[in-house]
Amino acid sequence: MTALKLIIKRYVPENLWISLIKIYNFLKIRDIYTSYLIRKAPQRHLKAIKKIKKKEIVKVAFFLNHESVWKYDVLFDLMLQHPKFEPMLFACPVVDYGMENMLFEMNKTYNSFKKKGFDIIKTYDNITGEYLDIKKTHCPDIVFFTNPYEGLQDYRYYIKHFSRTLTCYVPYAIMTTNYDAFYDLNFHNLVWRIFSETPIHQKIAFEKQRNRGKNNVVTGYPGFDKLLSTKMSDNLVWKNKNATLKKVIWAPHHSMKELNKVSNFLEYFDFFIELATTYKDKLQIAFKPHPLLRIKLENDPIWGKEKTDNYYNKWLNLENGQFENADYTALFLTSDALIHDCGSFMAEYLITGKPSLFMIRNESVMKEWSEFGEKAVAVHYQSRTKRQLTDFIENVVLNENDWMREIRQDFIQNNLVQKNNVTASQNIMHYLEAQIFE
Repeated sequence: MTALKLIIKRYVPENLWISLIKIYNFLKIRDIYTSYLIRKAPQRHLKAIKKIKKKEIVKVAFFLNHESVWKYDVLFDLMLQHPKFEPMLFACPVVDYGMENMLFEMNKTYNSFKKKGFDIIKTYDNITGEYLDIKKTHCPDIVFFTNPYEGLQDYRYYIKHFSRTLTCYVPYAIMTTNYDAFYDLNFHNLVWRIFSETPIHQKIAFEKQRNRGKNNVVTGYPGFDKLLSTKMSDNLVWKNKNATLKKVIWAPHHSMKELNKVSNFLEYFDFFIELATTYKDKLQIAFKPHPLLRIKLENDPIWGKEKTDNYYNKWLNLENGQFENADYTALFLTSDALIHDCGSFMAEYLITGKPSLFMIRNESVMKEWSEFGEKAVAVHYQSRTKRQLTDFIENVVLNENDWMREIRQDFIQNNLVQKNNVTASQNIMHYLEAQIFE
């Protein structure tokens, strides 16, 4: 549909095009077409399964937008070892913040995964300006997505373009709120299978999704697999090699002015620099912002690009500070604590067993949790003032008075760890094998 609109736009006058768009929106053609796709999805998925069952090798494409939302490390490796799966990794364009940001994110992701040994493929050629038609060049049988948002990625790599393909999704974070955007976008109703984090998340999907969550399967969260299986004994990821320094991660969210304004960044950006200076002989801090924070600051009329660059460079130049914007497995495993206001890290850091502080900017944030979110935030230390934040650093981190350790471990064992001693990625593999090969 998007491709058709772009073709028509080339050959009609601007005034006529605007009139056609108004008529298109008035008749709600997009909504009608999406409803049709959702209704037809189960039938098309059944046909796709029958087609795949006849194949000797099943091609599996993983679509990656931002490097930081990649949760498929262990699953991808399992598929590489499997005799009947052929996994492929594609760096797909993020288009919601312009061409410059798109190229930056794609090149950063591509170079990082190349460095890690992945045979990753770019989907946009910045020399020719052409996009890769994956359906023609690679013909995937299954597509795994890393992000559900239409408009974030180019339409050529959105789920509507793969309506006759088996499509899968693992949430890019363990969701802690009941927002519809996390459960009932068109994407959630079009995808073949959502591999859900916990029974609580599946229950929410049953209640919220238009298709009643019929495509939701509980497997556990693959994002935990690497954290649970990787053994880190060194601190190579930390710039300062002084072993006596405690290692703290500060991870601010990007929602400074929208939604529930969860991000504390604007109130605390200078204070964290002060903390790094004050405790330079006892502490080092890794600044690990949400990937969208920088682009939002650059577009902000008060901040702008120069001020943003200067601030990020402060972290690069601090003797006991650093800026992190890539894979965070090693960072998590070798740290001593996390300070954040980011829901996506709420449970993912807890799996390490280490203390975590959630910064509360306004009380409305505390009213947004799902049943799972309430349990997760309850085993966090919490701060509403700079004094409470400092107390956490001094008492819990530096003096190691972690009085919440036991209740945090209970939460991990009862809600996050798989009972059958099988990883979430293995559960996904077993499910795919049962659906395709049996």
